[in-house]
This record gives sequence, C-alpha cells and structure tokens, in this order.
Amino acid sequence: MAAELSTTINIKEPRWDQSTFMGRAKHFFTVTDPRNVLLTNEQLTHAHNIITDYRKGVVSPGLTEDELWRAKYIFDSAFHPDTGEKMILIGRMSAQVPMNMTITGCMMTFYKTTPAVLLWQWINQSFNAIVNYTNRSGDAPITVNQLGTAYVSATTGAVVTALGLNALTKHISPLIGRFVPFAAVAAANCINIPLMRQRELKHGIPITDENDNRLGESTKAAQQAISQVVVSRILMASPGMAIPPFLMNHLEKKAFLKKFPWMSAPIQVSLVGFCLVFATPLCCALFPQKSSMSVSRLEPELQEKIRANHPGVERVYFNKGL
Repeated sequence: MAAELSTTINIKEPRWDQSTFMGRAKHFFTVTDPRNVLLTNEQLTHAHNIITDYRKGVVSPGLTEDELWRAKYIFDSAFHPDTGEKMILIGRMSAQVPMNMTITGCMMTFYKTTPAVLLWQWINQSFNAIVNYTNRSGDAPITVNQLGTAYVSATTGAVVTALGLNALTKHISPLIGRFVPFAAVAAANCINIPLMRQRELKHGIPITDENDNRLGESTKAAQQAISQVVVSRILMASPGMAIPPFLMNHLEKKAFLKKFPWMSAPIQVSLVGFCLVFATPLCCALFPQKSSMSVSRLEPELQEKIRANHPGVERVYFNKGL
C-alpha cells in the first residue's frame, strides 16, 4: 500500500517560490489557465472538500501530492482568498483570456464610429467592474452605491478618452488611430480600479505578520496594493493592444482581407488572444500576490499599535488583489 500523504504540506502558499518572478509566473500560468472556466460545480465542490479537509488534517484516501496541488489550484481559481465565497464565473482570473480576447479584439476592430466606441467601451467597463469587484482585496463588503459610482465613472472616462482621441486622430495616420482603444483602456483602469476598491482606500485592507496573524487594517497597504494592480492591468493590456495594430495595418493592405473584410474581427481577436495567453500570467506575476511593506511605512497610529503589541514585527503582509 502507498504511504498516506503527509499533512505538513503548506497549501496556504503557492506551489512555487513567490519571491522570484519565475515562481510567480508558474503560479499565475496555472491560476489563469482558461481551461478552469470549463470546470463543473461538482469538480469545484470536490476540490473544495479536499482542501477544506486537508486544512483540518484530514487526507482523502489515496490522495497524491500532485492531486492535492491540482485541487488547491482549482480551489484558488474559483474561491476568493479572503472571503472564501465562490467567485462570479466571468470575474475569475481563468476567464481573463477568453473574455478579454473577445472584447479587446472587437474594441480594436470597431473603433471608428461613435456608436461602436460607446458599445464596446461600455461592454469592456462592465466586464472590468465585475473583475475588479470579484478580485478585490479584503473581506469587507462593498455597497451598491460604491459599485455604481465606480462603474459609471470608469465607463464615462473610457468613452470620453476614446471619443476625444478619435477626434484628434482623424487627420493623422490610421495606424495611430488604432491605438485609441488602448489609451481609453489605460485611462479607464486608472479610474475604475481605485473607485471599485474605494472602501479599501478609506478603511484599509487586512495586514498580517509572516505567520498570518492579523494585525489590523491599513490604508497605506491599500494604496500600494491598488497601485500595483493598476500597473499590472495596464501592462497586461499592452501586448494585445500594441502588437495587433501593426499586424492588422499591414494585413488590411493585402488582397486576402480586401476580398474577405469580415475576417478582420476573427483575426484581430485571435491575435489578441495569443498575446493575452502570455501577457495575463506574466503581468500578474510582476508583483507578489502576498505583498509586503515595512512597518515604518504604515500609518503612525498603526505603527504604534504594532510596536506595542508585536515588538518583533518589522514587515507586514497583505493580499494585493488582482
């Protein structure tokens, strides 16, 4: 008989070393795997049970280490790390590639008319709002009013940016016009993410010591977390929105697309998808998911509290969100 699996494997942390970029990249290639979207509720429940039992010291009969890690990544792909709730399907990181390749490809194909800009920027910001809410940091609830404010503000910002830049680029190179959707997406990210996570900026996000003992909530940690997410999201969109315009500008001069203009959108979507398969995990990996900062950079009153109650703690840790 095979030996029973040890209960000392640390499944609170990713399988790979998160202090290195390569370790984080391997982790996020697994987390953002689009195949996880196809998992059934039964498979999710099975993985949830394996992980919940293992955390209690109960090992499922015949469970191997590889199966445990597979269950952990299925669990992580579908359940929020702070609240434990099952995440909305299209808000999960595994849905990023199929959803973004479709939306971004269409934004970059249909960008010349005002109705098309309005439609696709609205669709994109609706999707972003779901993703930002689903992957928020912390376990504090967000109100319907806050959700609505963030959603309307980001959509307005994206549409105004897109329409304004479209007007400015009408008399210059068509190639430059193809980059208008990227500028709109970058502007919207700078609006949407902070607004969607405004409660964290006001009240802070949970911070812990290296052993996961909760020390309080910090707005300074929230500022760092949200800044890192904004940078990651803009860079995540960059390859898919910067490389295809050059290729499409070249392809549209060829006889094939002149003969079959309807192929423009599928080709654009495919190009964006290819870029996103790599850009999504690699840009998520830019910063550690379990981010950290020195105690000396926290709010003064929180510094005093930590130094009084936990004198040996020099760094605090927090989930930066995605």
